[in-house]
Amino acid sequence: MQWFSSSGFLAGMFALLSLTVAVDGAAADPAGISTVAGSAGLTIDGIVRNPQIMTVEDIRELPETRLDVTYRTQEGEETASFTGVLVWRLLEGAGGINEAESQANLRHTLMITGRDGYAVALSVGEIDPKLAGEPAIIAYLRNDQPFNSGEALQLVMAWDRHATRNVHDVVRIEVKE
Repeated sequence: MQWFSSSGFLAGMFALLSLTVAVDGAAADPAGISTVAGSAGLTIDGIVRNPQIMTVEDIRELPETRLDVTYRTQEGEETASFTGVLVWRLLEGAGGINEAESQANLRHTLMITGRDGYAVALSVGEIDPKLAGEPAIIAYLRNDQPFNSGEALQLVMAWDRHATRNVHDVVRIEVKE
C-alpha cells in the first residue's frame, strides 16, 4: 500500500500540518484581513471605481476634519477631540460607487472593519453630504495625540452617543450593495 510508504506517510503528514496551520491562521485572523492593508494601512474596495490601499501617511496628507465628540461609557460621559479624514472623502478618492444609477448612494452600505474583525455597517446615504451628511471620520489623532501603537486608525462618528460603532484599528472600508 502506497500510503504506508515513508514518502507517502511524510507527504500526508505535511498536508495535515499545512491544513492545521491554515485553520489556526484563520482563527487568529477572523476577518481574514491581517495582510490586506499591512500593519498600518487602509484598504478601500468593493463596489468602487478605483480600489485603493492607503498608508496612514497617505491619509494624513488629505484635508483633515476635527470632531469634538461626547459619548457615554460604563464610567460615565467622556469627551475627546478626534482628527482625521471624512469617510466620504476617502470614498470619493476611490472614485465613488462604481454604478451609473443616480441614487446608488441610497442602496449601498459601507462595511468598516478593524484588524480584530469587529465591523460595522453604515449607509452611504448617512455620510453623503447631499443626503444626511453626518460626519464620520477615519481618525488618526485623539486629543492631538496618535492612537496607541497597533491602533493607527479609528472610525469616529459624532452622532453615535455610545461610540458602539467606533471601530478601532480600521483596516478596510468595503462598499457593498
